[in-house]
Amino acid sequence: MIKFGTDGWRAVIGDTFTFSNVTKVSKAHAKVLGRIETNRVIIGYDHRFLSEEFAKRVFNVFKSEGFDAFLTKTPVTTPQLSFSVKYMGFDGGVMITASHNPPQYNGYKIKEGFGGSATPSFVGLVEKELSNIEVEPVGDYKEEWVEIRQEYINKVREYLNLELFREKEVVVVHDAMYGTSAGLLGDVLKDTRIEVLNIRNWRDPLFGGHPPEPIEKYLGILKEKVRAVGAQVGIANDGDGDRVAFVDEKGNFVNSQMVYVLLLLHLIRNKGLKEGCVVKTVSTTYLADRICSKEGIELREVPVGFKNINEVILKEKVIFGGEESGGYGFPDFLPERDGLLSALYILEYMLLSEKSLSEIINEIMAEYGSAYYKRVDMHADNKAKEKLKSMVENPPDSLGRYKVSKILTIDGLKLIFPDDSWILFRASGTEPLIRIYAEAPTPEKTEELIGEGKKLFEQGGH
Repeated sequence: MIKFGTDGWRAVIGDTFTFSNVTKVSKAHAKVLGRIETNRVIIGYDHRFLSEEFAKRVFNVFKSEGFDAFLTKTPVTTPQLSFSVKYMGFDGGVMITASHNPPQYNGYKIKEGFGGSATPSFVGLVEKELSNIEVEPVGDYKEEWVEIRQEYINKVREYLNLELFREKEVVVVHDAMYGTSAGLLGDVLKDTRIEVLNIRNWRDPLFGGHPPEPIEKYLGILKEKVRAVGAQVGIANDGDGDRVAFVDEKGNFVNSQMVYVLLLLHLIRNKGLKEGCVVKTVSTTYLADRICSKEGIELREVPVGFKNINEVILKEKVIFGGEESGGYGFPDFLPERDGLLSALYILEYMLLSEKSLSEIINEIMAEYGSAYYKRVDMHADNKAKEKLKSMVENPPDSLGRYKVSKILTIDGLKLIFPDDSWILFRASGTEPLIRIYAEAPTPEKTEELIGEGKKLFEQGGH
C-alpha cells in the first residue's frame, strides 16, 4: 500500500519501499508533471541505505518519460534540493529521504516548482495516477549531475550579517546525526571567527542505531561535547537537514518551542521583518501569541504539519512559520523548513546581543512570561481513538481542577485555560498513538495537565 503522509511517502526498505514501488511512484509523478508541461527535474538523495540507487531509478524513470532530468552530484539536505528547484531553474524535484524516521525507512518527497513540499492537491493527483500505472522495465540512461552545494551556501550567506561572525571567537559544536547536513555549517562560516567542531558527521545508514531525530534523548553526545570543550552552543540537525535543535552553553537542551520564539524575535526585532503574518501549528507555544500581540502582527494557527503552514505561505505574505517538531521556515528564502538557516539565525542573535543562549532565554521569559512544555505519546487502540473523537464532538468544560476558557478543534482537541496554558490531544496520522501536548507557566502545572490528560485515556478513564 503506497500512501503519502505529512511530507511524502515513507516506508520500510525491502518491505514496501522497493525498486518496483519507487518506479511506480516516480512514473505517476512524471505523468502528473507532464500534464502541466514541465520539463526540468532534479533528483536528490540522503545518506540512507540505497538512497543513491533509488535516486538513479527515479532519474531513469523521468528520462524514459521524456524529461530533462538531473541528479545531485552528492548527497544533499532536503532544503538544498528545494533551493535548487526555486533558484536554479527546475520545474520540480524529488528528494529520496525518510527525514528523521528510523534507519529501516526510506522515502520519496515531492518538491513543486515553487521550491517547497508538494501541496495536498498535487499529492492527490499523484496518488490517483498510481492506480493507472503498470510497472515495466526502465532503460538505463547516462547520468547527468548538477552541483548545488556551493550555490546553496552562497545564497544562505546573503541572509547573514557576516561582519558580525568575524568580530568574536565563538566555539560551536555541530552534530549532523550522520545526516547530509555534515560540514555545511563550517562551510558557510569558513572565513569567520566561528570555530565549528563536527561530531557524527560521516555517513552511517544505521544512524548509530536510532532515528536521526534531533530530540533530547538522542543528543546526549552533543550535550557532553559542549560541556567538554566549553562551547558557546551545540546545534543538531536531523537526517535530511530540515529540522534543528540546540544545546546551550551549559549543555542543557533548549526545547523546540523556545527555538520558535528566538527565531520569531530575531526576525521581527533584529531583521526588521514586520510586513505580513506569522504562522504556527496548533501545538506551538503561547509565547508566539504574546509576541505577535505586542508587535501588532497577525498570528495564524494551523493544523500540525509544515504543509499546512505552506498553504498560507503560498497565498499571502508570511514573515515566519514553524512548528513544535523543530522545523522552521523563512518564506523570503524558501517555502520550506531549513535547519541550517535556523541555526545560523540563532548564532546571529547571540552575536548581536552579546549574551549567552541561556541569558537570552531568561530575558525572554522575564519579558513575555514563563512557558514550560511537554509532550507524551500514548499507545492508542480503537477505543482510545473513539474516545478522542467523542471528546472533539463534546469537549469538556474543565480538566481536573482547571476551567476551560477556549476550545480549538482544527486538529484534534485543544483546551485553553485562562492563564494561556493549554493541552492538546491528537491522534497520530502515521502510528497507533494519541499524542498529548501541554504548556503552562510552571513545570508543575505542565506535569499536572499531562497527568490529567493521560487519565482520560488510561484503562477505566471517564
